[in-house]
Amino acid sequence: MGAGGTGGYFGAKLARAGEEVVFVARGAHLEALRRDGLRVRSAIEGEWTVKVDAVERLDGRPPADVVLFCVKSFDTEAAAEVIRPVVGPDTAVLPIQNGVSNEEILAARLGAEHVMGGVAQVFATIAGPGVIAHTLLGRILFGEMDGRPTPRARGFLEACGRAAIPAELVPDVATALWDKYVFIVANAGMTALTRLPVGVIRRVPETRAMLRRLLEEMVRLGRAAGVPLQDASVDARMAMIDGMGGGAYSSLHHDLTHGKRLELEALHGHAVRLGERHGVPVPTVAAVYAALKPYVDGAPDLTR
Repeated sequence: MGAGGTGGYFGAKLARAGEEVVFVARGAHLEALRRDGLRVRSAIEGEWTVKVDAVERLDGRPPADVVLFCVKSFDTEAAAEVIRPVVGPDTAVLPIQNGVSNEEILAARLGAEHVMGGVAQVFATIAGPGVIAHTLLGRILFGEMDGRPTPRARGFLEACGRAAIPAELVPDVATALWDKYVFIVANAGMTALTRLPVGVIRRVPETRAMLRRLLEEMVRLGRAAGVPLQDASVDARMAMIDGMGGGAYSSLHHDLTHGKRLELEALHGHAVRLGERHGVPVPTVAAVYAALKPYVDGAPDLTR
């Protein structure tokens, strides 16, 4: 569900490996998928194309084993209705999205028994209709929300293995979700706010210090929300950032600089609201949220 950068990349690898995959897309992207197949231009794996089954709606389709749910967080509720026709009694819905609120939304819409949790470690975007540009990583961490190693979870892990997708079935997916959430709020917030790559941000003492404050606030917030995050995870995240290529940005920066709608509410906005709920001050997160809020629906109208 969602054949953009993330869904297109992982779905194409599964389809290339012989799995039966249906891609849900729309507009020019859907037309190109039907006409030409899905082309992946990977900085790591080279360029290749796979013929795909692409649709706009799922009415009349049989139940899916797994729905890889890859839409932007602001489309979660609407996309949940699109996939409803293929959510059978045993169907797993596996969101690999940004933020930590999507699983709760899907559980409310479709039933908690269907929802797994997942983290995608990848940077891929739509380069044009029918074309995915893959630049970094390509790994999935996932698991049942209660940690059980169910047959459907093991089945998806085996499918990833056949498709050469590095994947890990984790017993505590909530912590994995928060680990990424902490990182992305800091990294995405700083690259979008400054319009600069991570190499510059970590090199300038003031922006490096601000990045670290974001990590510290998010770790405290996660603990207040009941997730066992450790202070040492701040140093671990800083080490990860120091190990990234200096030209790396974030999907939030990409959307901001291309005038697209932002996932700001699911990232920084959700953190600000959680801070208010749990009585945890997050002033740096709130500052980033406020500074980016004028762009939440795309480039602001400067004539008004």
